Amino acid sequence: MAETHMTNGCGCKIANDDTLRAHLANDDVVYSATQIFDALSDSTRFQILGVLVLGEKSVSDLQEVCHVSQSAISHQLRLLRDRGLVNARRDGQRMIYSLADEHVEQLLRVGLSHAAEDARPE
Repeated sequence: MAETHMTNGCGCKIANDDTLRAHLANDDVVYSATQIFDALSDSTRFQILGVLVLGEKSVSDLQEVCHVSQSAISHQLRLLRDRGLVNARRDGQRMIYSLADEHVEQLLRVGLSHAAEDARPE
């Protein structure tokens, strides 16, 4: 019997061709995937996620890096939480945010690496 998944270097399961076909035939899975990529398509959200790759951060920490208002950061974090890309936990009166899992980090790293390749002079 054929394996349904391959494993990459970090242990994440990557769909093989058969699993990919099954995922593409499932409208709910396709919709969820497009919602993830939609969330990644905004530069502020992408920057928030990129900072969270480096470790947990509060809203004020993220505000310093992203240079947008606290309400804008909170709004983007709410969307990222709704899409399952970040987690939040309470630390006293502050909320601390982190990436939901290693898949999110991998999407960011691959996207940035690909963009850096395209940006290299020929």
